[in-house]
Amino acid sequence: MSRILSVLMIGLGGYFVFQYRYRVMNVLFKNPFLRRIAVSSFMGIPGVRDRMMKMVFPPGATGMK
Repeated sequence: MSRILSVLMIGLGGYFVFQYRYRVMNVLFKNPFLRRIAVSSFMGIPGVRDRMMKMVFPPGATGMK
């Protein structure tokens, strides 16, 4: 019985986190330490890092003459 209750509570918690995901992210990212960990972990993913670098520094657009 307690296992069913645990699964139900985890599912219900996941539902509410999904419903209020942007509020949860704003609360978490207010903390500079957590924000630094999140950014460094996302930038550690090769596909994400490459896309970000291409957006920030587009190829062929050096801007120097």
